[in-house]
Amino acid sequence: MIHSDSLEHRNAHIRMAQSNDYYKTLGLEKGANKDEIKKAFRKLAAKYHPDKKTGDEAKFKEISEAYAVLGDDKKRAEYDAYGHAFAGAGGQGAGFGGFDFSGFQQAAGGQGFSFDINDIFEQFGDAFGGGGRTHQRRGHDISIDINLPFKEAVFGTTRTVRLTKQGQCEHCNGTGAKEGTELESCGTCNGQGRVRETRQSIMGTFQTVKVCDVCQGSGQVPKEKCGHCAGVGVRRAEEEVEIAIPAGVQDGEVIRMTGRGEAIPGGQPGDLYIKLHVERDQRVKREGNNLVTDLPVKLTDALLGNEYAVETLDGAVTIKVPAGVQHGELLRIKGKGVPTGETSRGDFLVKISIETPAKLSRKAKKLIEELRGEGI
Repeated sequence: MIHSDSLEHRNAHIRMAQSNDYYKTLGLEKGANKDEIKKAFRKLAAKYHPDKKTGDEAKFKEISEAYAVLGDDKKRAEYDAYGHAFAGAGGQGAGFGGFDFSGFQQAAGGQGFSFDINDIFEQFGDAFGGGGRTHQRRGHDISIDINLPFKEAVFGTTRTVRLTKQGQCEHCNGTGAKEGTELESCGTCNGQGRVRETRQSIMGTFQTVKVCDVCQGSGQVPKEKCGHCAGVGVRRAEEEVEIAIPAGVQDGEVIRMTGRGEAIPGGQPGDLYIKLHVERDQRVKREGNNLVTDLPVKLTDALLGNEYAVETLDGAVTIKVPAGVQHGELLRIKGKGVPTGETSRGDFLVKISIETPAKLSRKAKKLIEELRGEGI
């Protein structure tokens, strides 16, 4: 079993950080069409590119990240629906602004989707006096869904999933070299890992720098290739991943496991995103860090008081229903709600529901008439 050491302590789930609105970043309204989005990006990218004298690298990263989402129909739809909480936004990936421009790859060999704006970025290279910057190559992210029973979402749990994905070859440890052999300098890029090329683009002729296709940017190639991965250093295989789900997660939350996505030759692996779907409980519902349940109480017990057994998520608890309790009144069981820390928890609230009998015996009617006469 492969244990994940990439979760940030026990609370490595994502409560996605809110950043700038992508539409506002590009100076657009939410209903902007694709042409307007592309035009706005190109205008701002040309203005803020770091290689220009008036460039602003931070601003360039923001607009690049915004375009990576809004320029892709699927990512834009998810962003419009979920904002920055959707699994495609704000990843600690390669490229600009920590965003993974290569997109998501569905788990277990799904079709997935991708978006590549590297060609557009490269067009700004030497045109502004720079040497053509290249970004850190990064593998695809993987997104999966997990259904959680209500109780497991409250108290936390672990899940083991099996993923078929591209990972580092365990036989050569990702080097691509046959066991016992060495690496040598790449003849294509002379060990630099980068090659220059001249290309035509919508803005004219540019000289750009790109990752060497032969060594994948490492500057080295194996003298003898690994027979298991054909010298690539990665290969597709089934992998077990253990996912730690912290206490208190809610429906729709996303957990990110850094580096557990698709591997890529000469680059960093992508991330694994787990979207949680919390099932409803028939008895208990959640309100913030408190749990709430309804307790049917007989009319006589509401008038005179009595003890009732209440089923919490921790087990049965006996509570005293006081005389004269009102319909809808809440009784509190402290410390039986949602965990909020190592030792603290919310409360378990019991909502009183007074049952009124539909039929009365003659004796009961007579007694109630007597009570009416006393003004009760």
